[in-house]
Amino acid sequence: MKLEDFVAEALTEIINGVKRAQEQVASTGARINPSGYKVPFDRLEGRKWSSENGDTTETVEFDVAVTTTEGTETKGGIGVFVGAVGLGSQGRSEAQNSSVTRIKFSVPVVLPPDQR
Repeated sequence: MKLEDFVAEALTEIINGVKRAQEQVASTGARINPSGYKVPFDRLEGRKWSSENGDTTETVEFDVAVTTTEGTETKGGIGVFVGAVGLGSQGRSEAQNSSVTRIKFSVPVVLPPDQR
């Protein structure tokens, strides 16, 4: 799996999960990320916020192992390891060179508000 696909899918899944959870609890009166909820300025704890509308961000942190593999019979490629499953390499090789690089980064995200 390409890194860009992994990041896009992870962020999309998180946002869709929030929306789905909002819909599932709507009949209970519970609210997930309620619209109009404001975090006190002294409790922002490094979060970014919009002075325009007061939206605060949640930080999605990524710690990804990216593996590059080259071999005599292997099609070279870069893959993202998710858990114990490695993706991104094709073929079989007798002689193989690989390297693993860890990439850590974070992405600020404004989650969808519950508009009820």
